[in-house]
Amino acid sequence: MPANRRAAVRSAAVRRAAVAAATAACAAALIGTAPAHAATPAFGGGDDQGSSQKQLIGYFTQWGIYSGSFEKNLISSGEISHLTELDYAFSDVSADGLCSSGDSWADYQRPFAATESVNGQADAPGQALMGNFNQLRELKARYPHLKIVMSIGGWSWSGQFSQLAATAASRQKFVASCVDQYLNGDIPGLPAGAAAGIFDGFAVDWEYPGLPGNGNPYGPQDTPNFTALMQEFRHQLDTAGRANGERYLLTANTSASPTAAAKLQLPQLAKVVDWFNVMTFDYHGSWEATGPTDFASALHQDPRDPNPADNQFSIDQAVRYYEQHGVRPDKIGLAVPYYAHTWTGVAPGPRGDGLFQPATAGGGTPDYNQVVTAPGQTYWDPIAKEPYKYDQASGTFYTYDNPLSLWYKGQYIREQGLRGTFVWSMDGDTADGSLTAALGAALGTGQHG
Repeated sequence: MPANRRAAVRSAAVRRAAVAAATAACAAALIGTAPAHAATPAFGGGDDQGSSQKQLIGYFTQWGIYSGSFEKNLISSGEISHLTELDYAFSDVSADGLCSSGDSWADYQRPFAATESVNGQADAPGQALMGNFNQLRELKARYPHLKIVMSIGGWSWSGQFSQLAATAASRQKFVASCVDQYLNGDIPGLPAGAAAGIFDGFAVDWEYPGLPGNGNPYGPQDTPNFTALMQEFRHQLDTAGRANGERYLLTANTSASPTAAAKLQLPQLAKVVDWFNVMTFDYHGSWEATGPTDFASALHQDPRDPNPADNQFSIDQAVRYYEQHGVRPDKIGLAVPYYAHTWTGVAPGPRGDGLFQPATAGGGTPDYNQVVTAPGQTYWDPIAKEPYKYDQASGTFYTYDNPLSLWYKGQYIREQGLRGTFVWSMDGDTADGSLTAALGAALGTGQHG
């Protein structure tokens, strides 16, 4: 291990020891029944121990416009002032291994009314570019600091990755199609360059190399092929950047599970990505239908967790894994959820709060803006640094994040010298953007008007 890498690992270990000491103090005074708002600190940033600008990346969903989640909502909520980057979900991947729109109507065909648009003007009949893409363009014109990135794949659209990554020719063809459409703006059926200048790079979200994900083809060859695919992205992005006078971003959305992350060549990938967006959520949820109820995005591991060791997860665990496998702290970004996982048929248990208890069924995934008004009592775990809600009348348990837990996560990112965070997804926040405001305050990203 090179000397500079050993020094980085030692530095990270010192920071973790300080956090662990504070956590131990919390454990000694465990008060699991305290309301989540009881100890909310005044939101404000601490000393930044990282060397680079912290990132606060919000995911904007392509389909959100069908339920009234428009780009302009980011302005009315105040969230836009905290974001450094907006990732658009998602580009699909066609059966022949090309970047393609999964919903062309939402992406670039739907006309926006004046009341729906960022600039307050309706799209004109015959306008070359409409839909979300044009609204992203308007957003970028108003907030030039904001980077806008196309995210490719995701849980539903990762089925073609294993095949397209298999050969140098198919990798080159795929990446070229992404560059042509989203950076050069050559959208099929539209005038050449109609969407140019909107996107600043790519977030590759293959879920997951070497694993089936959503019933996808996979195999051990995915491990080196994913590295080769990302190297091809970096090569073509650099070439396009020189031609266009830009420096394009490249990030990878990767698993927080040690089992899945072990199938990635992390040191090699770290050389080509700007940072990893590590998906530090969905640790536990309603797919574990009989429980025990547990945290979906715990910052630290609560020692009372009854799950077996191989099913105990925390954000701190994921950060340690990535650092121990050759990734610098400033190449690590963490994910936070703006939604909950729920269970039903949950008994109160000995503490009366439903935590770590069996369930009869998994529930849904309500957004945070629904959870805050749902019936039940809110509790706080000072070790996991997570809230949870339990409604004894209905036997419903919720694991989720709130402004306090996000503030702690933002502080952790600064203390550990990490790159930042990404949010899934912006439409889960309250109308006044309370989650994003807490993150922005903790990360120090709220300077932008």
